[in-house]
Amino acid sequence: MNGQSEGKPVLQPSSTRSATALPVSLDRESAIPLAVQLADALRESAATGHLRGGDRLPSTRALATRLGVSRTVTSAAYEQLHAEGWIAGKHGSGTYVTTSPPAERPRGRAVVGREGPPPGLLDLTPGVPWAEGLDRAAWRRAWRAAADAPPLSAAHRAGLPEYRAAIAEHLLRHRGLAVGTESVLATGGTTAAVVELAGAVLEPGDRVAVEEPGYQRAVQAFRAAGIEVIPLPVDGEGLVPDSVPTGVRAVYCSPAHQYPMGSRMSASRRVELVERARAEDFLLIEDDYDGELRFDVAPLPLLAALAPDVVAHLGTTSKILTPTLGAGWMVAPQPVTSAVLEFRERTGTRPSPAGQRVLVELARNGDLGRHLRRLRRELSERRTLLVDALRAAGVPVLGDDAGAHLVVPCSSPEDEHARLAEGRARGIQLDGLGRHFAGVPSAHGIAIAYAGCSQDALRDALGDLVEILR
Repeated sequence: MNGQSEGKPVLQPSSTRSATALPVSLDRESAIPLAVQLADALRESAATGHLRGGDRLPSTRALATRLGVSRTVTSAAYEQLHAEGWIAGKHGSGTYVTTSPPAERPRGRAVVGREGPPPGLLDLTPGVPWAEGLDRAAWRRAWRAAADAPPLSAAHRAGLPEYRAAIAEHLLRHRGLAVGTESVLATGGTTAAVVELAGAVLEPGDRVAVEEPGYQRAVQAFRAAGIEVIPLPVDGEGLVPDSVPTGVRAVYCSPAHQYPMGSRMSASRRVELVERARAEDFLLIEDDYDGELRFDVAPLPLLAALAPDVVAHLGTTSKILTPTLGAGWMVAPQPVTSAVLEFRERTGTRPSPAGQRVLVELARNGDLGRHLRRLRRELSERRTLLVDALRAAGVPVLGDDAGAHLVVPCSSPEDEHARLAEGRARGIQLDGLGRHFAGVPSAHGIAIAYAGCSQDALRDALGDLVEILR
């Protein structure tokens, strides 16, 4: 089986394996875009075993010449298959099939994220912050002040005291969570915090329930620690508490703005979930994704405010400032924070103080608060611009009352793939719900973010977006 281990994607770039002959024919009279036809044909070939893990595919240019189509068509098809985890590229050696047929892949898609769209595409995928909105003078001032701080003579496993105090103040002002400085741990971000919880609090063989669809980096972090992941359904009110099975050690969820569906967990479900956590002694991991961003809706109580004894609350500066800062936080019960600190002592890991110092300076001068107010105003304007255009065209919209992205449902996987391909053909990178499932997708749709580009670029793209999604 080409040296592959059961259940794991393989990549075998080898000079002994030439580009595979592809049984592809395209129907130019069909209403289905050529890029979608090509992606479907290659996906079917991989699913049926004609293409095997490690087979090298022709370059997009060579395949375009062979099929008599533009390179845009082949590039769009390859990009879609790469996002779904069927193929991968390695610089200097080509593009390879990375998967065996789905029956041999019980864990579903291997893709957990992406590095960004090809050059020239307008990026409207979730997770990209409004970095251009940062006040450059304030940014430079914060970095200069951080650099002027004397070198540390000892490591701070829990984070810099001034950073923990700044986060405690931030949580009180912007999330309504009153905590003491001693309850805050600095982290390297949400994913880093999940890795630490998986290694410090959980054990191999434990069962953890996660939202489906959901944040696949968290799923992979749990699985890498030997933890069994149990998918839970979400709907318009967020995670469904009744679906949590008995015997789990933890439940991971994003109640403020579910990633990627965009729903907010209702107040009644929050109460039900924390009551179950207390009664059944499991940890609730609250990923406060987009927690600082809401529009036209009243704030709902954080899980950590309802039940600080059973909730590990995770936050990050990645979406409100920039992921390059590498600064996040955890607020958790004392046994959990103690376990994380012991884990850091054993492994020698700890979050970098550089990003912590920058955030401290931004907070100290009031620049962080000013940026958040500007961010909310800007994203509110963009959200109104996008939602009004879509709804005027009869396009249904979900998850638009909070966060920095919304979802347009699709009728089928083929419909989703077609709209993604049409977006790329028009120069727009959108995101499909399919890649956010750990297993077989049960919902289909397009996620559209509006923070990572300029407002003018978003306005210019509205006509194309309506045509793509109508």
